[in-house]
Amino acid sequence: MRRKTAGVVLITGASSGIGRACAVHLVRRGYYVFGTTRRSPAEVRTDLRHEIGSTDRLEIVGMDVDRDASVSLAINEIVERTGRLDGAVNCAGFGIAGPVEDTSDDEALANFETNLFGTLRVCRAVLPIMRRQGSGTIINVSSIGGRIGLPFQGVYSATKFALEGLTEALRMEVRRFGIRVVLIEPGDFCTGFTDNRRIVRGARESDAYAETFRMTLSVVETDERNAASPELVASLIARILACRSPRVRYTIGPVSQRFAAHVKNVLPSRLFEWGLKKYYRVD
Repeated sequence: MRRKTAGVVLITGASSGIGRACAVHLVRRGYYVFGTTRRSPAEVRTDLRHEIGSTDRLEIVGMDVDRDASVSLAINEIVERTGRLDGAVNCAGFGIAGPVEDTSDDEALANFETNLFGTLRVCRAVLPIMRRQGSGTIINVSSIGGRIGLPFQGVYSATKFALEGLTEALRMEVRRFGIRVVLIEPGDFCTGFTDNRRIVRGARESDAYAETFRMTLSVVETDERNAASPELVASLIARILACRSPRVRYTIGPVSQRFAAHVKNVLPSRLFEWGLKKYYRVD
C-alpha cells in the first residue's frame, strides 16, 4: 500500500448512485477505495477524480457481478496490489417495475442475477481473504423494499427479501472468524436509480394494470427525485466500517418510510396494507 490509510475497501457499482457516493466519501475519510464498474474504468476514474481531486487512494476496476470470472479477477487484482481487504460494500444492483403477472422469467432472473447472485459472488470471493486476516466487514445494500413488498416492484422486493435472509445467515456463520456482515436498508434517495429502473415489457401491453401502474410509478418517481442525497448513506457506511460491533441492519431514508418498515410487524396486516395501497394509489 502506498500510504497509511483507514483500510482497503471494495465498492461494487461505484459509477453511480449510492456506490459512487460511497467511493467519494470513503476516499475523503482516508480509505484506499477500489470501485468497480461495468462501464469503462478509465471513464469512471476520470469522473470521480474530477470531483475528489488528485488522489492515489482511488482505483477503478472493471467488474461484472453477473460473472464469476469477472468477480474473481477483479478481487484477485485488488489483493495482489494491497495484500488485504478490510471492507466490501455491495452496491451493484438495479430496479425493475411492473405488474408481477406481466413480468417474464428472463426479466425476473436478470434482476436476481445482479441483485442477489451478484452480491453472493462478491461475498464468496472476499470471505477467504477476510478469514485469513481474521477481520473484515461486508456491507450489503438492501432496501426498505426488502422489508416491505412494494406494489409494482414485486420482483425487485423479492431480490431484496432474499438478500436479507442471505445476509442474516451469513452474519452468524462468519462472526467467529472476526468478520462482520451488515445490511443497509435505504429508502428513497435522489440517484440515477430512478432513470435506470427497467420497466417490464409486458407492462406496456397490459390493459388490466396500466392506469394503476402509471399512477403508482408516478408516486415512486416523484418521491425519489425529491429525496435527499445518497451522501447520507455513504456517511452511515463509513460509521459502520469503523464500528467494532455493528447491528445486523440499519434503515435510512425518509422518516415515513423508516416508520413503515418498523411498524409493519406491529400493525394488523390489513391496516398496514390499506395504508400502503392508499399511499401508492393502488386502489
